[in-house]
Amino acid sequence: MTNLSPKTGTLHGVGVGPGDPELMTVKAARLIATAPVLAYFAKKGRRGNARAIIDPQVRPGTLEVPLYYPLTTEMSFADPLYVREVGGFYAEAAAELAVHLEAGRDVVLVAEGDPMFYGSFMHLFIRLKDRFPVEVTPGVTGMAGCWAAAQQPMTWGDDILTVLPGTLDEAALTERLAATDAAVIMKLGSNYPKVRRAIARAGLLARALYVERGTMAGESVERLADKTDETAPYFSLILIPGEGRRP
Repeated sequence: MTNLSPKTGTLHGVGVGPGDPELMTVKAARLIATAPVLAYFAKKGRRGNARAIIDPQVRPGTLEVPLYYPLTTEMSFADPLYVREVGGFYAEAAAELAVHLEAGRDVVLVAEGDPMFYGSFMHLFIRLKDRFPVEVTPGVTGMAGCWAAAQQPMTWGDDILTVLPGTLDEAALTERLAATDAAVIMKLGSNYPKVRRAIARAGLLARALYVERGTMAGESVERLADKTDETAPYFSLILIPGEGRRP
């Protein structure tokens, strides 16, 4: 008699959208409601935004695996602290989920926005994809939620859209902004003053919009030129709409 290898579980990367629970896909809601193991990233001591979004879908008794970040500030991937602390964290998180997958339990790892767009899921995907089956359920991105909240058309005709992380240095941000038709700038936080200077240097301040907590409670939208303080929370970004062929 042939000994069959035990069936491994599937890792599901599930996007839950930008914040409004009603912007979650039907497929995402189904996977969450039937998940044997539910994993999510969060700041230590908190549930995290992705977990809060899915609260209505989580059934009682679901095994939950919170993955707590060692760092929560945006920094360059080249920073030695990032390499040491965050790199080790992702390796440990992958090993923790592998225990469940090896035991044949499917793991649903939820992600804000889309799992494959600036998401922590990707770091576990790279570490686990060659060992276990992986399925990805896309989600509405944070930037799509924000330009919908701002009621702002972003690209017209042949406009080129550039998505920039605020972690770039000021010169690089300025150069990229000057060379594109429309832009989204993410990862603000402590990078916000530098990003604002780069936008001004590129001559785009008058077109820029600042969106905070788009689609969530406490949502706010304002012209960047009218924003007087120099602070920006994690859930914020800047939109610079294109001016291509408009009607």
